[in-house]
Amino acid sequence: MTTLWEKDQDAENPNVNLAPLTACVDDNDHLQIGGCSVQSLVEQHGSPLYIVDERTVRQSCQAYRAALSKYYPGKSQLFYASKAHCSLAVVSLVYSCGAGVDVVSDGELMTCIRANIPGKDIIYHGNNKSLEEVQLGVEHGVTFVLDNWHELNLIQQVTEKLGKTANVCVRLTPGIECHTHEYVQTGHLDSKFGFDPDQVDELLQRLLGLQERIELVGFHGHIGSQIFELQPHRDLATFMVGAVLKSRKMGFTTVRDLNMGGGLGIRYVPTDDPPNIDAWVRTVCEAVVHEFSKCGSDSGCDSSLPRLICEPGRSIVGTSSVTAYRIGSTKSVPGVRQYVSVDGGMSDNPRPITYESSYTAVLCRSATAPGVDDVRVTGKHCEEGDILLRNVSLPEHQADDVLVMLASGAYHMSMASNYNRVMRPATVLLTGDGSVDVIQRRETYDDILQRDVIPERLAKACAT
Repeated sequence: MTTLWEKDQDAENPNVNLAPLTACVDDNDHLQIGGCSVQSLVEQHGSPLYIVDERTVRQSCQAYRAALSKYYPGKSQLFYASKAHCSLAVVSLVYSCGAGVDVVSDGELMTCIRANIPGKDIIYHGNNKSLEEVQLGVEHGVTFVLDNWHELNLIQQVTEKLGKTANVCVRLTPGIECHTHEYVQTGHLDSKFGFDPDQVDELLQRLLGLQERIELVGFHGHIGSQIFELQPHRDLATFMVGAVLKSRKMGFTTVRDLNMGGGLGIRYVPTDDPPNIDAWVRTVCEAVVHEFSKCGSDSGCDSSLPRLICEPGRSIVGTSSVTAYRIGSTKSVPGVRQYVSVDGGMSDNPRPITYESSYTAVLCRSATAPGVDDVRVTGKHCEEGDILLRNVSLPEHQADDVLVMLASGAYHMSMASNYNRVMRPATVLLTGDGSVDVIQRRETYDDILQRDVIPERLAKACAT
């Protein structure tokens, strides 16, 4: 066996790899993951197929926790941003690795509840939580990331009605921009998320009068996703520590958490060069510690370190997974390009059409063979823009070959749809010893139709 791209694999920081940690090729150059032949997995479970490597997820969590312990002298906690890939099995897996879970909807929250994750280990995000969502969160004792005035009113209403207290962590918009797609920039002032800097004083004054039912436990900041830069996180620390210190001077004794968000990027193509997990955590930790140390000489300043929280999603699951497709039709446009169509597309991976995202792909039966044809890989959907790979070099290929898209663990399954009434793929979890668990079954026709209701008058018309 030969490890796939062995010279580039970082066993301790999976976010900088192109493939899962257990990916390798056998003597016939056939791709294997977790001790399983990818070709055999497709033959048994169909395609498209999401394939998740458990070892890579576990190592990613371990890398974050180890770095937090190494670089931060105070308490710290890892939370997994479940929007990247939310299912009963995945949230259970990360929780077993010592991570809490952050959610952004009642559906994600209910997934955690069904997985028996206690509310104290759940952080509830979202810029437009409904009354029902707030009530569900209060009932289960989650920590709310307070995003706006409307939400504050809802939490006040629900806690008074139920006679309960809610913990809140205020989300602030720091006014920091970073180089990533505009749709995943969240720290700049022109954002739908969080309270702007000039609202902080008014908000803290309001919260001072609500402490009987709403307890301010910390502050949250997040600047975006798929970020390769480190300096913006240093800038974020300056802003966020300032908010913590201001709240303490105003008399809040319950502020114990500083949530620095996530956003660390992963490698999708060979030219991507993200910092590894250790470097990202070190940057955040040292910046936070430095900012608190600056107020040590101020006798009125409580410079004790809060619990440091980070919330990675993509860098936990992104490189843990691949998506396997079967090649179908091809089309050659002389002097222009060759098209290769697969049996999935924008319904199982909307990132290329949404963010113009790039990926690396290999042919399952020739995983390390050099490419001989530059092709455009397209999906099966009735959209000209349904393009998975704009230009990829593939070895000799034919219909029914299995094409494997790497680094497809984040925002694929969670953003999948039934566009064109295509059924969503199955997901399998590989334990590393050749064992396979189906953690999401493939959808059926009945699944797609189960919510449809046809009025009796139309049913009669169709029957005649």
